[in-house]
Amino acid sequence: MSTKEWAGLAVLALPTALLGLDVTVLYLTMPSLAADLDPTGTEVLWIMDAYGFLIAGFLITMGTLGDRIGRRRLLMIGSACFGAVSVVAAFAPNAEVLIGARAALGIAAATLMPSTLALISTMVPDPARRAVAIGGWVTAFALGMAAGPVVGGLLVEHFWWGAAFLVAIPIVVVVLLAGPKVLPEHQAPRSGRIDMVSVVLSLLALLPVIYAVKHVAEAGVGLSTVVPLVAGVGFGVLFVRRQRGQDDPLLDIRLFSGRTFSAALGVMVVGLTGVGGVMLLVTQYLQQIAALPPLRAGAWMGPPALAMFAAAIATPLIARRIRPAYVAGAVLAVSTVGYALLVTVDGTDDVVPVVAGFALVYLSLGTIAALGTDLVVGAVPPARAGAASALSETVQELGLALGVAVLGSIAAATYRAQVPADAAGPVRDSLAGALSNAGSVPETVIQQAKDAAISGLNVAALVAGIGVLVLAVLAAVVLRHVGTYKSQVG
Repeated sequence: MSTKEWAGLAVLALPTALLGLDVTVLYLTMPSLAADLDPTGTEVLWIMDAYGFLIAGFLITMGTLGDRIGRRRLLMIGSACFGAVSVVAAFAPNAEVLIGARAALGIAAATLMPSTLALISTMVPDPARRAVAIGGWVTAFALGMAAGPVVGGLLVEHFWWGAAFLVAIPIVVVVLLAGPKVLPEHQAPRSGRIDMVSVVLSLLALLPVIYAVKHVAEAGVGLSTVVPLVAGVGFGVLFVRRQRGQDDPLLDIRLFSGRTFSAALGVMVVGLTGVGGVMLLVTQYLQQIAALPPLRAGAWMGPPALAMFAAAIATPLIARRIRPAYVAGAVLAVSTVGYALLVTVDGTDDVVPVVAGFALVYLSLGTIAALGTDLVVGAVPPARAGAASALSETVQELGLALGVAVLGSIAAATYRAQVPADAAGPVRDSLAGALSNAGSVPETVIQQAKDAAISGLNVAALVAGIGVLVLAVLAAVVLRHVGTYKSQVG
């Protein structure tokens, strides 16, 4: 590749790493943030996953918009918006404003993700070199996610929680200045208008389901959860029907007819659901239960980050000689050992088994992201690479965000079921609420709250581990027809 192509890939790696960092940077800043803004338990979940859900909701739309107006142009617009909203988030005066800013950041991020991956396909059309470039793209995102807790811990240690959002500013400046010089523009030859009805239907299909998943832990199974779920499914059916009837749909449903394409997407969304939820619970354990300061907690996230990085680099190389199905299945099976370790945690000083378990869980993140993205993009014709990229990113973001919502809700429900029934409102709401009132609550109650939170981690890890073990078998079966990378290139 030429020097300009390498420079372009380096520029694309910056927003990609930023997006990964923004997924996890709040995990170790949450105690400081909670002490300042005093959010409820539900608001904490929304602060954490509004970003990921809005990305997932708008990726398809923004991928299509990039084809219409130009992928580089959309990247520049999205970068500028991301920087501006990051400043708003950094100085949010209350939880409501921060939730709104996180949602806006998600929409802005949805312009960046498909643009970066689609531009890689434009810059590097050769399949072999494109695989290397996509591997670098995945690694950048993974490194951003891995660096998030460490960066968050450092910033809280020396500044305040809002500084975590200001990391975006220098990255945005570099992208805006260098992007037009080293990135090619690409606009689809057929630039029809975006069907706004399809955009609305896609959001109406996704957001009610998200609400139902998040609300069921508090309200139980009732009208307040069943009605949104049914409504989301209904709008999803309408969305699919509309796409089938259009010549230039927002989402080409025919893509799902490919066995490799659909199977790879399914493996990614289920696998990353476990990773996303456990990531939140482990970081909460380190700071709230083990009572580690942010910097030390961030340092303990180093070994899992190295495990994820090693998997992201090594598994595509191994897949040159061993079928991707068997590589993915084996790594997912190994990761279930990590979930098992988390199930056995029973005290406030079990930092080593918690970190060791999470490191094994994190192996699956690197593997699924690297192999899954390449399988999805490689399973469709080049003309549909943009749509495939958007779908790949959608399920990754949705999987991580669903993990926070589903496993976070399971852990929260377990906590509330085991915390003393006569505990004060904040104590029953969440462990963060109990710790924020530690001065007025007996130490025995705080310890009971920590024990309840550990039980929540145990139950969530058990549910995730069972799901991932089943997924390991399914991945080895449904993707076994895919040859090794070496045979594909040859």
